[in-house]
Amino acid sequence: MALVAVVSDTHLPRGSRRLPEECLRRLAAADLIVHAGDLCSLGALAELHALGPPVAAVHGNADHDAVRAALPAELVAEVGGARIAVTHDAGRREGREARLVARFGGCEAVVYGHSHLPQVSRHGGVWILNPGSPTERRRAPSRTMLELDVEAGQIQPSLIELT
Repeated sequence: MALVAVVSDTHLPRGSRRLPEECLRRLAAADLIVHAGDLCSLGALAELHALGPPVAAVHGNADHDAVRAALPAELVAEVGGARIAVTHDAGRREGREARLVARFGGCEAVVYGHSHLPQVSRHGGVWILNPGSPTERRRAPSRTMLELDVEAGQIQPSLIELT
């Protein structure tokens, strides 16, 4: 079994803001870290890499030019026999799930960010996942991240509320 820790929209650095300790612990314990964009700086990306697990990340709309140059706009990670697509901005709300499933055919899950609103749902047998944000909840009720237990191509997501 593989454990995937998923975050998005960390927007670091910003003042004294940092990732919550529980988030850091979960990221470091994962087999793979996925970041769905808006890290903002190369320093934030380096901090993720320093935690140890491999990092699969895409750039977002708020990322500095250096981050945009270093990271793709979308990617597909293979872990535990599953294909997980990652993008930042999934577009307008209406029809989002169907668009994502069509865009990333053959994937068991699609992870996106941008909205800061967590989502854990299925569409046509594909997980549609947004981890929210561990640092900037905006309209969401709390700061969040996701953990995915992946085994033999099957994904079991868990939304983690961070304090």
